[in-house]
Amino acid sequence: MRKTTCLPVLSLFAAALVLCCSALSLAQNREKYVISAKAGGINAITGQARVFGKGDSDWQQLMVTDDLRAGDRVRTDFDGRVEILLNPGSYFRVGGNSEVEMSNNSLDNLELRLIKGTAIVEATGVDDLELNINISTPHTKLAIVRHGLYRVSVVPGDTTELVVRKGRVVLSDNQTKVKGGNKVIFSQTNTSVAKLTDEDKKAEEEIDAWSKERAQTLAKANRRTTHGMLATAFSSNIDPFRSWRYARGYGLWFFNANAGCYTFIPWYYGWRSPYGTSYTTGTYNPYAWAGRNYGNGGNTGGGSTPTSTGSGGNGGGNGNGNGGGNGHSRGRLLNDDR
Repeated sequence: MRKTTCLPVLSLFAAALVLCCSALSLAQNREKYVISAKAGGINAITGQARVFGKGDSDWQQLMVTDDLRAGDRVRTDFDGRVEILLNPGSYFRVGGNSEVEMSNNSLDNLELRLIKGTAIVEATGVDDLELNINISTPHTKLAIVRHGLYRVSVVPGDTTELVVRKGRVVLSDNQTKVKGGNKVIFSQTNTSVAKLTDEDKKAEEEIDAWSKERAQTLAKANRRTTHGMLATAFSSNIDPFRSWRYARGYGLWFFNANAGCYTFIPWYYGWRSPYGTSYTTGTYNPYAWAGRNYGNGGNTGGGSTPTSTGSGGNGGGNGNGNGGGNGHSRGRLLNDDR
């Protein structure tokens, strides 16, 4: 990571150039698609943001190419906004005058600690998707267990406010389940739960507007990720599956150079954002690309790449041969760990 330096105020042109170079650098320094057993990738930054890496002696400028490690802290100025990648399909967005620590960046025990300020979690998914995104504050600890939209605000020494617009949260101290449409206030001595009022539902700050804008940008990047982009990535010698259960179950992060950021590519259909937009596999089925199909039937064989998975009986698709009845169809899979 880079040390912070004091520079004269950049012109708008120079600032734009820096952002463009950062986006290009991101494509060069990270993989074109990401199958990683860790969360913490920085996906977007606006305004001023710094990072205090574990083992570092001072704060440094946060870069869009950074990957947070366990113990790293991020701090934003009043104009700062930061988007952090969690498990594929989920985003942690930090507002201005905020500080967050990546307590654990493994997906099995994912945890972030909001020290002060406000953060929004957008968790895309399907109705039966089970998540485990742990968030702690000075006043409480909770787990996001369903796809939805969540806002956490911390006033140090005072209270933590949790707003569950959509989804479900489990409070760690008593295992209470909080569903969408509720607000929880935590203090050092008390916890109160109440329904969101009309005023609560309409309340919106800059981080709320930015989060919605980012959600639309990412969904658009998903829809504009073409078959050719994915085919190029998966034609490399890098194994897209790598024995990571989240990748096999959900999908992957994919860098869309046109959008200058990573978007989510799900393995299957029906994936949607709590903001109302949807994610699609669209033109690509990674399991069929590797020669394996899960579920009932499905595409298999050689030929051109199938675009969707069949559901029972004989698989369809453009490849040669038919998908088997029930069970698994196995073909070539790089570094299969089973």
